[in-house]
Amino acid sequence: MAGRSGYDIPDGPRGNNLWMTNRFMRNRGPLVRDAHARYGDTFSVQILPGPRTIVIFSDPADVKEIFSSDPSQFYAGQGNAILKPVMGDHSLLLVDGEEHTRARKLLMPAFTGPAMRGYRPLVEGIAKQAVESWEPGQRIVTLDAMNAITLDVILQVVFGVTDEERLTALRPRFTRIVDIDASVLLSWIFPRLRKVPPWRGFFTNLREVDELLYAVIRERRQAHDLEGRDDVLSRLLRVGDDDPDTTPLTDEEMRDQLVTLLLAGHETTASALSWTLHELGLNPELLKRALVAADTGDEAFLEACVKEAMRLHPIIDFVARTLQSDQTVGGRRLPKGTTVAPSIMLSHSREATFADAHEYRPDRFLDADAKVSSHTWIPFGGGVRRCIGAAFSLMEGTVVLREVLLRHGVFTEQPTAPRLRNITNVPDDKAPVVLLAR
Repeated sequence: MAGRSGYDIPDGPRGNNLWMTNRFMRNRGPLVRDAHARYGDTFSVQILPGPRTIVIFSDPADVKEIFSSDPSQFYAGQGNAILKPVMGDHSLLLVDGEEHTRARKLLMPAFTGPAMRGYRPLVEGIAKQAVESWEPGQRIVTLDAMNAITLDVILQVVFGVTDEERLTALRPRFTRIVDIDASVLLSWIFPRLRKVPPWRGFFTNLREVDELLYAVIRERRQAHDLEGRDDVLSRLLRVGDDDPDTTPLTDEEMRDQLVTLLLAGHETTASALSWTLHELGLNPELLKRALVAADTGDEAFLEACVKEAMRLHPIIDFVARTLQSDQTVGGRRLPKGTTVAPSIMLSHSREATFADAHEYRPDRFLDADAKVSSHTWIPFGGGVRRCIGAAFSLMEGTVVLREVLLRHGVFTEQPTAPRLRNITNVPDDKAPVVLLAR
């Protein structure tokens, strides 16, 4: 309600700030759903440090307004600041203003259509090699299996690392970065935690990863075949070669962007694929259609299967923007410093937008008369800050799904619920499936 200050911060759940922060970071789903049921489409929570106020929106008109807002006044980097200890100062997700514009401009050439076509054969080869050894009747833990595939995609397609010795060194260290509890992120609020277990071990591992990454970057800069390499790192190192007015990425900037691509594009895609296989294994008729789609090359349907899994099981809960001045959002006057957060979880479960929203229906994304808008299906955010790797993620998900289904059917023994792991929602039981003979 509007107070004497003239601001109109909506009601929301309140309690001890440390307790609320821990709940928001570790068990956010029930908190957000309960608050939505009690307070409606717009409500607020307060978390540390500060405390700071987060106003959560889920009405499509409000989401569209936030995504269309002036990026100079709606900073995304500040809203994602909790990731800074891991991603670094220069991460595309953490910078704003001119620094973000520059970074995005330098990264874009690595994610254009021609670049996507160059990456596709590599993704196909990695997925094919992984799934060809699977046997009918075998029980596959899909989250682990998909994480292994998407990690190798990151290492080979993004970082351009192909020699087995270095892959062996990087795989377990990268896995430790991703496979963390959300409590590790508390080290952003309380930096002293980084000196004690389990935080100390995490940051020791992160330093070892940095050493390996800087070695890869230095070697790649000196590679005689840099011009002929198609991996993302090599493409980024060539940016600015033909434009004297463009300042290339430094080693530090390159490191931060590579770690960002790892964290933003590894387990997110793996979780989306895991949820997709889980749902197909629960729906025999949809599985039949997906198998035919794999055989006939109907990638529109396979992509719809991945998109619908991302709708029904949002991988990331919300998008954040921090106000740089007083603003009116959704008809509410909010003060500078407030974080406004379109809720992906609530947006994707609106019955008014998605009929029978609790059901898995890939055809939602194929029906021309019911086109899903860019501010109702928002797994990649929106506006000028929409995820730069969205097209890569969908290409990777579709290609990997097809390689699996070309060889195997899947059966899911029982439904599962989501669990928040670091910043991503994954299947609580890692979504095991039994492979069916084709």
